[in-house]
Amino acid sequence: MHTYVFDAYGTLFDVHAAIARYRSAAGPEADKLSEIWRTKQLEYTWTLTLAGRYADFWTLTERALDYALARVPSVDRALRPRLLEAYLSLDAYPDAAATLAGLKARRANLAILSNGSPRMLDAAVSAAGLTALFDAVLSVDAVRAYKPRREVYALATERFRVEPEQIVFVSSNRWDVMGAACFGFRPLWVNRTRAPDEYADAAPLREISDLAAIGEVALGG
Repeated sequence: MHTYVFDAYGTLFDVHAAIARYRSAAGPEADKLSEIWRTKQLEYTWTLTLAGRYADFWTLTERALDYALARVPSVDRALRPRLLEAYLSLDAYPDAAATLAGLKARRANLAILSNGSPRMLDAAVSAAGLTALFDAVLSVDAVRAYKPRREVYALATERFRVEPEQIVFVSSNRWDVMGAACFGFRPLWVNRTRAPDEYADAAPLREISDLAAIGEVALGG
């Protein structure tokens, strides 16, 4: 039986969906705001982990939005609570539900392994109608450190009691794929934006263009 472990934000859920819901209200610099928000959100996970500190992902999401709003003053700060509320129910990518259901029909184990806090993940998975498809939803809160720390990826091997090479890890974030490859997972890189490759010494098992392509990858064993 295959075990598939999915990153959440950027892989199953569109991190730019929150600003998309309020694009008209945000104005012409809406995309700039969203890019800064996401960049700082991730930056905070890395810098805190390197410093041996921890704050949950919701706190970092709030801090990142505050920074983005300060950098893009054309966006009305009154949007802040609505943007944060929208982030709790981000849109799943259109191919997510069908792909997961297809894997489940093949009796695969399915899990999420995410930087997100349990509250964030429960809200996103529920809003997308995906709850019944997952055997586990794993949060870095359990180890109080962020990806790509090895103890984060170990949450999946411990949950399913398997070796790393028995897990197919799916992420759209190339740095996450790097971490997963170094841990020993068989990672798939969902490169929707055709970004250039990085981390040549920690290559994915396969690069795919969307989640639907997972079903076309021959994994063997």
